[in-house]
Amino acid sequence: MNEKIITNHLAQTKQLLLAAHGITDDDLHDMMDLVLSHQVDYADLFVQSLRRENWVMENGVVNSGSFNVDQGFGLRAVEHDTTAFAYSQHIDQKHLHYAARSVKTIAAPGRLSISAPVASPADRLHFIAADPLLACSTEEKIGLLEKINRMTRAVDPRVSQVTASLELNHSVNYILRHDFYQAADIRPMLVLHVSVVVEQRGAKETASTGIGGRGDFSMFNDEALLDALRVMVNTALINLEARAAPSGSMPVVIAAGWPGMLLHEAMGHGFEGDFNRLGTSVYSGRIGERVAQPGINIVDDGTIAGRRGTLNVDDEGEPAKCTTLIEDGILQGYMHDSLSARLMKQSPTGNGRRQSYAHLPMPRMTNTFMRSGRYEPEEIISSVKRGLYLADLGGGQVDIVSGQYSFQSALAYLIEDGKITSPVKGATLTGNGPETLRLISMVGNDLSLDRGTAVCSKSGQNVPVCVGQPTLKIDNIIVG
Repeated sequence: MNEKIITNHLAQTKQLLLAAHGITDDDLHDMMDLVLSHQVDYADLFVQSLRRENWVMENGVVNSGSFNVDQGFGLRAVEHDTTAFAYSQHIDQKHLHYAARSVKTIAAPGRLSISAPVASPADRLHFIAADPLLACSTEEKIGLLEKINRMTRAVDPRVSQVTASLELNHSVNYILRHDFYQAADIRPMLVLHVSVVVEQRGAKETASTGIGGRGDFSMFNDEALLDALRVMVNTALINLEARAAPSGSMPVVIAAGWPGMLLHEAMGHGFEGDFNRLGTSVYSGRIGERVAQPGINIVDDGTIAGRRGTLNVDDEGEPAKCTTLIEDGILQGYMHDSLSARLMKQSPTGNGRRQSYAHLPMPRMTNTFMRSGRYEPEEIISSVKRGLYLADLGGGQVDIVSGQYSFQSALAYLIEDGKITSPVKGATLTGNGPETLRLISMVGNDLSLDRGTAVCSKSGQNVPVCVGQPTLKIDNIIVG
């Protein structure tokens, strides 16, 4: 996409969020000039309009539907590492002026000559800006859920309950920094969630799946739907026959794709700039050191077309980037927002993210994954005498700072004499993220990203992300 499209992107956003409310460039200059009348080190304005639509169908019957609009602005001023923040749902000159008067008090009176990190405007867009809420009629949206109900039940007669939901978001964001650098992002999001209950001889099991991303309704094509629904139903049916998982320390082979959420939660947060600036991450001060075996390569890439964690620019106006975190086992860098980058004398990496205009930005992951290695998945499995194959990951808990985690399996099998054998359920993997990273000894050549439903929580804020990995062998994990 060319420069003209990106320029129009900004013009459309300013028209919708600013001009429509009577706000001119002169008003913005006056507001920022008021903030800069005190000795702040950094300031920015984030204006957002977010529209949401949601439909839920249970067993072929629509039981809820909702639509809402949320809009407002957040104004921030930073003095060293202290932040003043004001936000409002009223986008007008009066409230911008009130906010400016409030946040400037973070610093002493008196103007400073300050500069922001040099930012190059985004040179391309990574997803379409079309509004998914307007793409189809209500009847077509409900028809999609009805089709999913039929397709799921057709997979196997033991399906007794089907719940499907469709979430549509359209967010229009405008960012202005104290140097009057401006940026915009228009972000669509479509997410389909499906859960199923299967029954056999009085026993019940559940499973779930989903498809999502920054795109259009073409992602819900019949081929993609049928593949996801079959995997979901088969997971529930296999667990009907599964026996209790073994316990103890053992090698674990983790499948490609969604199980990368373990890497995201137990290890990925440790690479975020704020934890490293404060010295609370186990990776603090360790750039250039070996933190994993050779052949381990991990990146955070906010530029992958249409993915759930993809951004054109982050919530501070920085263009999305691909940031190398670990290369051949060596720690290369951290993910930064403007604050951690400035205080650590680094460059922002396009990872400044916030849940909404009413929240402060912080370093957050986008699409975080381990790159492919050199082993065939079958070769990895055949190397295990006795262990566990984690085919799908369930819920879990993690201490972001320490990396201590506990995750449950959604689908798992025994590995016996180098072969996948009996399905097991109830397996819980417990360990320490950095230690687990060091214990990865084989990396498959089958990198896969999740289907587009992942959400990351940090400091009370939720943002959409994408996770992924190839098949991995971890030499030793406690299974309970």
